Amino acid sequence: MILGLSFELFTLLHMIISLVGIAAGLVVLSGILGSKNRAGWTAVFLIATVLTSLTGFPIPPFGFDPPRVIGSISLILLAAAILAYYVFHLQGAWRWIFVVTAVMSLYLNVFVFVVQAFQKLAFLQPLAPTQSEPSFVIAQLIVLALFAGLGFLSVRRFYPALNTKI
Repeated sequence: MILGLSFELFTLLHMIISLVGIAAGLVVLSGILGSKNRAGWTAVFLIATVLTSLTGFPIPPFGFDPPRVIGSISLILLAAAILAYYVFHLQGAWRWIFVVTAVMSLYLNVFVFVVQAFQKLAFLQPLAPTQSEPSFVIAQLIVLALFAGLGFLSVRRFYPALNTKI
């Protein structure tokens, strides 16, 4: 039992929250690329991604392992994104700080999604049973290159209307 839920139900809830975070993050990213501030989607993305990281910690096995390192990094990035968006309203350097931390947080969520896909999906498991095989490495490098490029474009393109309260 985790927080009063069966392990299976808690894991399913964690997965659903993660998928909501990824979907909302992609909507936010498309808005950033079009220099549109999607406040509602941004709230959903930030909340779901924080909850994804937090709900990952009680899932066994325990210890400070790679998933918890990624969760910790994600929470630090998300704290900066939340400050940039809600406290500093994207003013000055906080605009690019928000973009970079939001895109990196989304990337980490997608990175974990790819890891989980190779672990859980029957048609991907044989391609990378230890996750050190070329197919897994290539998939993760493609995701990294895609997010690096989108992150670069996002910083250059995102200039939401100034003097608007978020």
